[in-house]
Amino acid sequence: MDLKKGTRLYVRIDYRVDGKDFTNQDLQDHLAYVEGIARERYFIGGGFSNADGGMCLFEAENFEEAQQIAHNDPIIEKNLYQCDIFEWELVVNHHDKLPRKCS
Repeated sequence: MDLKKGTRLYVRIDYRVDGKDFTNQDLQDHLAYVEGIARERYFIGGGFSNADGGMCLFEAENFEEAQQIAHNDPIIEKNLYQCDIFEWELVVNHHDKLPRKCS
């Protein structure tokens, strides 16, 4: 995928649902699902290191498809996590620069 100014992607931010047990199998099901999505389209994702949740940035045809992709994730289907989805437009892309470490 050619990421250039004006490219529209979708952001999914996940929030852990309090009081729900999260097993290793739930994690494996989630990872298998998102890895499958990543084989089909642009997709990057990961967990937060300072909060219980995560975020992914991915390609979809439209907002409805983005919702479908997000809500078919087993951790969302099982109500272990809830998510917000946002349409995002790329404005700046300096991919030749490495990120600086935050202090």
